[in-house]
Amino acid sequence: MIGVAGAGAFGTALAIAEAIGGREVRLWGRDATAMAAAERSRTTPHLPGAELPSGLACTAELAALSGAEALLLVVPAQATAGFLAEHGARLPDAPLVLCAKGIDARDFRLQSEIAAAALPQTTVAALTGPGFAGEIAAGLPTALTLACADAGTGRALQAALSTARLRLYLTDDVTGAELGGALKNVVAIGCGLIEGARLGASARAALMTRGFAEMTRLATALGARPETLAGLSGLGDLSLTCGSPQSRNFRLGQALGAGAARPGGTVEGVATARAACRLGAEHGVELPIAAAVADVLEGRLTVEGAMAALLSRPLKSE
Repeated sequence: MIGVAGAGAFGTALAIAEAIGGREVRLWGRDATAMAAAERSRTTPHLPGAELPSGLACTAELAALSGAEALLLVVPAQATAGFLAEHGARLPDAPLVLCAKGIDARDFRLQSEIAAAALPQTTVAALTGPGFAGEIAAGLPTALTLACADAGTGRALQAALSTARLRLYLTDDVTGAELGGALKNVVAIGCGLIEGARLGASARAALMTRGFAEMTRLATALGARPETLAGLSGLGDLSLTCGSPQSRNFRLGQALGAGAARPGGTVEGVATARAACRLGAEHGVELPIAAAVADVLEGRLTVEGAMAALLSRPLKSE
């Protein structure tokens, strides 16, 4: 049985994909009324039009996840520490697969660092890469990165979680995989700002490319391997989110660039932008794009001011 803790769009999509793949799945959400309604109707408001397959059970009881061979944790990145502090002792004795893409805004830790501190006896992995919830739930072909430092557990999880339509590639570079998934959100907001402000496809391509260079610089300074960033969890996810309104990060940037109201929902790149700048300062890594995005999000720069600041930087070799 596969347990999924977190019944938002992405958690529900992963639960659907695993159930369609023939696994028994139990999906946990904290709202008992909503989970009971989903169990009765076999639908969820988080994924309009998606039906919950027969192998998927919805629950608001963490005890129902007991006996899981793997637990996918799919809560927002800024909620991971609080969730594990509140519920960690009641989670099943199984590998924990972290699915949020973000850096904690309070102490600048990666998701795996938070989990390792809260659950030191638990094997931790990270699932990340280019996949929109709606497409995963619809059974469209998707390839993701599964990162686990323990080779044996990683191979077991890869076999347990891969399906005919959800293909997982394995790496032991957890830091690189997590940073690729987190930092691309910041670049996606920047690309959305360009789209919303109608600054052109050329500007968006330039920001995406230079943003990828920033991602790689910071990740390698933190111990990641550059080839990890060039894979699904970095470049792959970046290419998906930097041009599609299905990405909440891109959609937020697009709204701000057009002078519209901020859309609702969790946007992981907002907190990660400033956290990335802090990590860059600590490790001597320049992150001008992340800094510009953070300044726009926090009201210190307009989109035009941010573009002017980036374009006025000293000329340099690529």
